[in-house]
Amino acid sequence: MRARPVILAIPTLNEEESIGPLLRAIPRESVDGIIIADGGSTDATAARARDEGATVIDAGRGYGRACFRAAQLAPPNAILIYMDGDGADDPALIAALTAPLLSGTHDFVIGSRVTGAREKGSMGWHQIAAGVLIGLAIRALYGTRYTDMCAFRAIGRETLLNLGMTEMTYGWNLEMQMKAARAKLRVLEIPVPNRRRIGGSSKVSGSFRGTVRAGSRIVSTFIRIACEQAPVSPSHPTREVKP
Repeated sequence: MRARPVILAIPTLNEEESIGPLLRAIPRESVDGIIIADGGSTDATAARARDEGATVIDAGRGYGRACFRAAQLAPPNAILIYMDGDGADDPALIAALTAPLLSGTHDFVIGSRVTGAREKGSMGWHQIAAGVLIGLAIRALYGTRYTDMCAFRAIGRETLLNLGMTEMTYGWNLEMQMKAARAKLRVLEIPVPNRRRIGGSSKVSGSFRGTVRAGSRIVSTFIRIACEQAPVSPSHPTREVKP
């Protein structure tokens, strides 16, 4: 029996083709609960998720808002593992991402599609370049190394809430990484495979408009966090572990 519950949180928006197969592939011994934070799907996403035994909440619009609502709903002391609902992430890696938190060696574990095996067509060149460039910028600011802004990640619920997350849209992942680095959390990045989405189209890279909207939000989030003064919080760990 695990000392801390592991809660899988999946933000969704019109993922009816992928959510059922994805949830059926989740190794149930690796998680203690599944929260689908739906952002207002107009298809059968919520119904299909409930059919697979997941808890479905109406989180409101916004990727970051869905992630935040799932964290609020999770039990105290839980380990949150985030992944997207499109089936691109491999659920078999859930245990690998949560193990360092369960053992107490790290505070934040993030997957890297850039250093992992990528199925052809699973990522655009601009996604790879953005992850690498943002990673270099974060390293210059805080000394923490990232190569990707992958949604597949694990962090303690209280640790996440203590970061003071405010970005409720596509800048959520970047804000988490920057604030984790700034707080000197013990960060571990591990290679993860990335597959083509099971069905539907990406809300970010699936259209020019989506790419521009997400890209501009990521840039504005980076500038905002970089210009913020780090809060004084002696409770945060001060040792950083790099991959």
